[in-house]
Amino acid sequence: MENAQLLGLFPLVGMLFFLLGWYVSRRISEGKVSKAERLAKRIITDAEKEAEIKVREAKLEAKDEWYKAKMKFEQETQEKRVEIQRLERKLAERESNLDRKVDILSKKEKENQAREKNIVARERAVRAKDAELSRLIEDQNRQLERIAGMTSDEAKQLLMSNLETQARREAAQLVKDIKDKAQMTADKEAKEVIVSSIQRCAADHTVESTVSVVSLPNDEMKGRIIGREGRNIRSFETATGIDVIVDDTPEAVILSGYDPIRREVAKMALERLILDGRIHPGRIEETVTKAERDMEAIILETGEQACFDVGVDGLHPEIIKLLGRLRYRTSYGQNVLQHSKEVSTLASLMAAELDLDSKLAKRAGLLHDIGKAVDRYTEGTHSQIGYEIAQKYGEDPVVLNSILAHHEDVAPSSLISVLVQAADAVSGARPGARRETLEGYIKRLERLEELADSFRGVGKAYAIQAGREIRVMVEQEKVDDAQATELAEEIAQKIQAEMEYPGQIKVTVIREVRAVGYAK
Repeated sequence: MENAQLLGLFPLVGMLFFLLGWYVSRRISEGKVSKAERLAKRIITDAEKEAEIKVREAKLEAKDEWYKAKMKFEQETQEKRVEIQRLERKLAERESNLDRKVDILSKKEKENQAREKNIVARERAVRAKDAELSRLIEDQNRQLERIAGMTSDEAKQLLMSNLETQARREAAQLVKDIKDKAQMTADKEAKEVIVSSIQRCAADHTVESTVSVVSLPNDEMKGRIIGREGRNIRSFETATGIDVIVDDTPEAVILSGYDPIRREVAKMALERLILDGRIHPGRIEETVTKAERDMEAIILETGEQACFDVGVDGLHPEIIKLLGRLRYRTSYGQNVLQHSKEVSTLASLMAAELDLDSKLAKRAGLLHDIGKAVDRYTEGTHSQIGYEIAQKYGEDPVVLNSILAHHEDVAPSSLISVLVQAADAVSGARPGARRETLEGYIKRLERLEELADSFRGVGKAYAIQAGREIRVMVEQEKVDDAQATELAEEIAQKIQAEMEYPGQIKVTVIREVRAVGYAK
């Protein structure tokens, strides 16, 4: 019975456990569902918040882009507005200029019309005067024929005969005068040729250009320089080609020679020998040879420095060496290398002002006197020598013409050649550049003008280009065209006879006729 009761309880207990398990399972499921729902809500909330943030950020970015686009648009609009205003001002200026030009053209057109009317009136008056003059001449001829009892043909024949006799007499006298004048001026011209040759062969100023002084530590060194029976000094003079003068001058010897480069080599060699103390023929030859090599390097360096100073590049090395040699060449006391640099700078500045090739002008100015580097050893003028050197090393045709034309040996073929002429005149003839005092310079200009003013018919004379040219204004009523040519020659002869001057002076006689009319 008890077992039966226990067996009856098992289903109840199992049911109870089933219900309990179902309840617990349901509670667990409900908890999980509730938890999942809460998680889902939280995720949805977070997503909504993030989406809202994203939307706000997108709106802010959109606003920022819009603002940037707006600022860019406003900036571009402002720039275009400024550009439009500038163009409007420019157009207004052009319109104003066009209006002004139209006014000028209208005014000139009116002036031309008035001039045409004036010319027509003058032509009528001239024709009337010509007719009246022809009538008067015919009347005079008829009266002369009546008085003289000769026809016009007979009178012409007699007049021609008289004129022929007079012309022959005047021609003979002119030939005699020319011969006398040639004899009088031959001696002077010969002296000028000799002086010019001496200037090219020797130096321009003996004291500064043919002598160098070498200081000695003591007078005993003079004996060592002379050597036993003079062998040292003879060896030195033979090696250098320079005379060594040993006199009573304390602690100094003098080097004398016309070639400034060889004299400088001799000075360098002698100073090194004195410093070394070993003076004998073998040492002298060695030292002179080394000094010559050093001088070549100095010449090249000097030429390169000159090119650098004026800003000229691309020159042939041989031309650069010749530029370096110009450092030891003078003309009327003016250093030729410094003069060439001045001409280069002046020509470049003037070319720039005229919108020409300033670099080419600078190059032409630097090389215009390059022939003076070797003119002591070469026949011909320094301009011809320089032209041949520059042509040999492929210089520009404008540079070649500038070299050849700077002393008017040929006509200038370009404006740059004219500028080099002007720059050469400014550098060489300005007061202080060469050995001429300011007072003497002014007196020479005044004397030039006085000589020209002394001739009949001269209105006013002006010395220009630092005295290298004189322009003479003549009175057109007193001097005709033929007489103007004769007057120029007479003034030139008088200047040549009564004045001393370097180079040449150009005499230009100007005869001007002006006609003035007034339209009322």
